[in-house]
Amino acid sequence: MSGRSAARGPSAAAADGFEVLFVCTGNLHRSPVAERLLAAALPRGGFRVRSAGTAARPMPLDPLTATILDELGGDAEGFAALRLDAGQIEQADLVLGLERCHREAAVRLHPLALRRCFTLREFIRLAKGTRADTPHEAVRLAASRRGTLIPPADETDGIDDPVGASAKVHRARALEVHDAVRTLAGILAP
Repeated sequence: MSGRSAARGPSAAAADGFEVLFVCTGNLHRSPVAERLLAAALPRGGFRVRSAGTAARPMPLDPLTATILDELGGDAEGFAALRLDAGQIEQADLVLGLERCHREAAVRLHPLALRRCFTLREFIRLAKGTRADTPHEAVRLAASRRGTLIPPADETDGIDDPVGASAKVHRARALEVHDAVRTLAGILAP
């Protein structure tokens, strides 16, 4: 996929699809689950879904996460963690952090992407109820609603990291991501 310019709009996106980038810390749990579940939920051909981590090191997917992902209908095959960089953010049409610190890290790396960077739950909250005909329009409408709705407490806008927690907590976090991704898919491809 070619790099995006600051002025890129829906007509340019039609040529190469709509790209979603999920961001978490290690790119081993939350963002890979979101990436693979959204890829499975969206129509083929019109979307590209990727993920990265703000502190990721090249590693395979966590085995427990891979098992949970398979149970939820995602494909864990071939996944390797990637570190977030400005180029990934520049290419993405929508950047979704799993917590506010991830959204903020993306904006620091590429400030021009501010209007395309949200937390996963923030984007859903802002885009829900809008009447967008395209994913680009959903992003534009969600960005335009910032500041018009009272933001929730920080803990309700993010999905906590399950690192170091029990298998039960890993599953609970993956289910939170799963539920949010199902709603997101309905917004991006109604």
